[in-house]
Amino acid sequence: MAKVSFVRVPNLFAGGALTLSATPPIGLAYVAASVREAGHDVALIDALGENTENVYPFRGNLYVNGLTLPDIIAAVPPDSEYIGVSLAFSHEWPLAKQVCAAIVERFPKAVMIVGGEHATAMAEFCLGDCPAIDYVVLGEAEETIVALIDALEKGRDLKGVNGICFRDGAGTVRTPSRARIRDIEQIHAPAWDLVPLENYLSRGYSFGVNIGRSIPMLATRGCPYQCTFCSNPQMWTTRWISRDAKAVVAEIEDYIRRYQIENIDFYDLTVVVKRDWIIEFCGLLIEKKLGITWQLPSGTRSEALDGVTTGLMQRAGCRNMSYAPESGSPETLEMIKKKIKPARMIESVKSSIANGLNVKANIIVGFPKERWKNILETFTFIVRLAFAGLHDLSVWTFSPYPGSEIFDDLRREGRIPEFTDDYFTSLLSYSDLKNVRSWNACFPDSRLRAIRIFGLLLFYASSYLFRPYRLVRNIRNILSHKPESRLEMIVETALNRHKKGSAPIRGQALKAA
Repeated sequence: MAKVSFVRVPNLFAGGALTLSATPPIGLAYVAASVREAGHDVALIDALGENTENVYPFRGNLYVNGLTLPDIIAAVPPDSEYIGVSLAFSHEWPLAKQVCAAIVERFPKAVMIVGGEHATAMAEFCLGDCPAIDYVVLGEAEETIVALIDALEKGRDLKGVNGICFRDGAGTVRTPSRARIRDIEQIHAPAWDLVPLENYLSRGYSFGVNIGRSIPMLATRGCPYQCTFCSNPQMWTTRWISRDAKAVVAEIEDYIRRYQIENIDFYDLTVVVKRDWIIEFCGLLIEKKLGITWQLPSGTRSEALDGVTTGLMQRAGCRNMSYAPESGSPETLEMIKKKIKPARMIESVKSSIANGLNVKANIIVGFPKERWKNILETFTFIVRLAFAGLHDLSVWTFSPYPGSEIFDDLRREGRIPEFTDDYFTSLLSYSDLKNVRSWNACFPDSRLRAIRIFGLLLFYASSYLFRPYRLVRNIRNILSHKPESRLEMIVETALNRHKKGSAPIRGQALKAA
């Protein structure tokens, strides 16, 4: 039996972000559960969840939310033989590599293993840029990390372990890809007992709208689509697998019993692909009368969502749902391989709202080949969404994330000549209203920022013009501390932070590696 510790890197965010974002580490909880079920002694250090209110400067306009480096090191069990670090987001790389280096400096005999979307997309780079890392687990990690630890424990040839990358002499070795786990019912439930879950549950943190004690869940894995701005095809492949609806409901019942959960946030890449599945799932929830609410905050497709399915979803407890049209321009949608039809999306939004769901949509502006014509088409689509009754809209600016097709195109064109820390932290511009990085020759940074702000103003001005009562309801919900939409939750959170004073800035800024 090996001593294995997992570390979640604290949250790195831009000073222009409206609210702090703290959600339980479901991916790491799944991996930790698999390693523990394999017979190993496992610990999990959630450097965000252990101190969700602590904020300290990183550099420039960037801040860290969570434990300081010394606190992270102190929390790692001294007898750890293997230490796994989750590298989920590329914008966190400048901070993550410092965390890895500090851990190995304190535990020089421990084996450092990393995984996650960033590690999968840039395995060789991570090994070269951070000597502290020994092995990279590629893609879905539950089976791979168990096989890697087993091989290391028994001294077997690592080239026989599929789905890893490691140094070999002066170069690196990438073994053949590991097949996706087909029987996902055999994947062990997340090891929430290793996570400071109550810190999230009692403080109202949620990926969606704060409507009660919320826990994340996955009902499916993967996404069958090939959007060019998304790293999913490289991380998960395009194989979409759904869990048995009965098993998902049983897990919800377990969480209600163990943690008094009131709401479920589904973190799936695309929950609703098969109409039959969502109908069965909703039928089971209605039959069970669990009194639970649930949300689809990460964005889903519209193809299977009609009046019948959205009506069942509302009856089954669904309260908030996000659509991911990304653009209203047919030309842009074709360029990014987003196979949706704006008119069909509008009809689906209408049916969802008619059935009592609170609906949000996500828009991205500034794709590399977009022109004014495409932006104007998206603005028109935004007004149509407002007229249809959409409650919330996010307008993000495009960022080229490693592992995506557009990222590879920009690399070939020499637009991303080298991977500096500034490049990685620039990826945060998607969520930063103050600082925008444009990858479009037609729209300099300041113009793209103006386009983003105008898009947001256009939506909410149109929404209140078409439905003046919405503003009154928004104010009422905010003042009564009962947010029903993402906008209301953001405003309420910002007001609460203002009353309490800004989040405390403690500790010292981390030095650049």
